[in-house]
Amino acid sequence: MAEERRFRSASGAPIALRRRQHSASCRERGARPRLQLRSLSAAPPRVWLAAYGLFALSENSMVLSAAIVITLIGLIIYLHFVKIDQESLLVIGSLGIQVTSSYASGKESTTFIEMGRVKDVVINEAIHMQKVIYYLCILLQDPEDPQGVSEVVPLFQSSKPRLDCLIEVYKSCQEILEQRKTAPQSSGIK
Repeated sequence: MAEERRFRSASGAPIALRRRQHSASCRERGARPRLQLRSLSAAPPRVWLAAYGLFALSENSMVLSAAIVITLIGLIIYLHFVKIDQESLLVIGSLGIQVTSSYASGKESTTFIEMGRVKDVVINEAIHMQKVIYYLCILLQDPEDPQGVSEVVPLFQSSKPRLDCLIEVYKSCQEILEQRKTAPQSSGIK
């Protein structure tokens, strides 16, 4: 069963948080920022206007053709490698955590972290452009020092949800991590 709630990003843009519970120990959260057409539609007219100015000065039609081709290639590269359409976090208590980023072109990037490597999931804070922003991250356990952290994996980097949204995802992750910690360990003896 999937449900969706509306939140805002750190910049104030609307985002949708999709919540899906597959089982008691398997939950998925997906953040989808609203597509900002303003950012996509601003660059091509500026490039074309500059190209038209150069065309008027040089009277070379290749300038206009090159400007059109360059902006189309730039838009394709932007949609395929930069513009993330959705970010999701799938937490499976017995296996691990899967982080997926879906790009506007349909390309997906997936990272899987085994549950044995996960030390904790925390909300961290950072100072960015004279304001405090919050982000969710996974702390990976240091294999040489069980009390140490070897790596910090930030989540929802593109959508940058505000604290109220992060708290909801955090609580969901912590419930599954607590189930894993309190589950009776099988000793292998029967």
